[in-house]
Amino acid sequence: MIRKPAVAGLFYELDPDSLRKQIEWCFKHELGPGSIPEMGSKRDIKGVIAPHAGYVYSGPVAAHTYHKIAEDGFPETFIILCPNHTGLGSGVSTMNNGSWETPLGLSDIDGEFADLMIENASIIDSNTTAHLKEHSAEVQLPFLQYLNPNFKFVPVTMWMQDLETSNEIGDSIQKTASELGRDVVVIASTDFTHYKPQNVAHNQDMQVIDAIKNMDEKLMMNRVAELNVSMCGYGPVAATLVATKKMGATNCEVLKYATSGDATGDKSSVVAYASAVFK
Repeated sequence: MIRKPAVAGLFYELDPDSLRKQIEWCFKHELGPGSIPEMGSKRDIKGVIAPHAGYVYSGPVAAHTYHKIAEDGFPETFIILCPNHTGLGSGVSTMNNGSWETPLGLSDIDGEFADLMIENASIIDSNTTAHLKEHSAEVQLPFLQYLNPNFKFVPVTMWMQDLETSNEIGDSIQKTASELGRDVVVIASTDFTHYKPQNVAHNQDMQVIDAIKNMDEKLMMNRVAELNVSMCGYGPVAATLVATKKMGATNCEVLKYATSGDATGDKSSVVAYASAVFK
């Protein structure tokens, strides 16, 4: 099965050459890392956070994450955890076969990893429907394909984002990677506060990000709830924290925080984005 792109031409450029130029613009943007990265081979990174809005809004922030991934070197498999914005499919859905298409080409699913991840967590099933229209995993792929087309990935969309579910997903990722001897990086796809004034978004997001920097998924969940933060992917971030800590990560480096207002100049009602790496 080939999953066709749902938001090419909407969230990012449809033409391949234009998309490559747009990704380079993200890397070189004043809100971005400022340069196109060189590929390395250290492999210290266990997981990351990246936003998933249109590239004109969040692309430069996402570029910080992918700059670090490139410098660190690609793993064998990326596990992309994302929220379920569409309501389609089941509570926690992966895909265990086929490829995803973007204007930059095809990326194959690591079916062996997905199958074993399902075995290791009863909460996860394979459900294609959940992924057909969901943008938050898709928008990560062109950045990865631009850097190095030779990778496999496993998409997981989370409609259920409670702490128990996140723990089960994180446990399954670590256990599966260990059993297969697979080198992986977990990508938590999330945006932060939605449609609040810039100062309000910043103040509440910093409290959530502080919990993430402390590698404390329970505290992060509590702050999202107490402050009523409209962060769409808190479950993916919690599951990433669980998985990466079990894989040996002890440190979170927040690379960039910015909002749509920083990109457009309109700070009256913004969507906020952050990039981070876990080592």
